[in-house]
Amino acid sequence: MSTRSSIEWTESTWNPVTGCTKVSPGCKHCYAERMAMRLEAMGQPKYADGFKLALHEDSLEQPLGWTKPTMIFVNSMSDLFHQDVPLTFIHQVFDIMRRASWHTFQILTKRSRRLLELNPEIDWPSNVWMGVSVENQDYTFRIEHLRQTDAQIKFLSLEPLLGPLPGLNLRGIDWVIVGGESGPGARPMAEEWVVDIRDQCRVARVPFFFKQWGGVRRKRAGRVLGGRTWNQMPAFASGGMG
Repeated sequence: MSTRSSIEWTESTWNPVTGCTKVSPGCKHCYAERMAMRLEAMGQPKYADGFKLALHEDSLEQPLGWTKPTMIFVNSMSDLFHQDVPLTFIHQVFDIMRRASWHTFQILTKRSRRLLELNPEIDWPSNVWMGVSVENQDYTFRIEHLRQTDAQIKFLSLEPLLGPLPGLNLRGIDWVIVGGESGPGARPMAEEWVVDIRDQCRVARVPFFFKQWGGVRRKRAGRVLGGRTWNQMPAFASGGMG
C-alpha cells in the first residue's frame, strides 16, 4: 500500500530521502521538520536522527509495488536536490520513476541552482513533474532556473506565500499552486496576493490550484477563494488525480 497524503494536490508520498536544511524565509516554520521531530519522538526508525538528511535505499523500490496509477509527491520530507544528496542517488530515484511509468511523480525543490546545474545529467521521464517553491519576490529567480530545464511538465508551488508576486513570467509553466503558511507561528497571507496570481494564471491560461488559506487552524480557514475551490490540474496529467 502506498503512503496516503493529506496534501490537497497529490495522493501519496514517497520519501527515499528525509531531512533537510533551511535555505530561505519559506523554510522558517517547516512542516516537515515538525513532523520529523514528532516521528523521532515516536521511535520511527527512519527518523532516528530527526531532521538530519538521510538516504533510504530500502525505500527506493516502493513505487514499483504500488499497482494503482497514483499521483506521488517525491520527498515530501526533504529536497531531492539538496547539496548532500549525491548525483548517483538522484539517478537511482529517476530510474525508479522511469520504471514506474504508470504513476505520476511530483518533485519540488528550493535548490533551483543545483536543479539547473544537474539538468544535463538527467533523462527526464514524461511522468515526472518538476516544480520549484517561491515564497516572495526575492526568489522568483527559481522560476527562470526551472524554465531552463528539460523537465516536460513544470510547476510552481507559491507556498507559503509571504508576499505579493506581481508580473510573474509564466511562459513554459504548466501549473501553479498557491497556499498560505499553516501551523504554529504561521505568517499571514493577503487575499489580494492570491487573487492577483489567480488572475495572472487566467491570462496566461495556466491551471491554478488554491491549496489553503493556512493559519494556526488550517482546516477551519479552508480553501475557498472567490466563492469556490480551485482544483485545476495540467490537462495532460498522466494518471492518478489527473
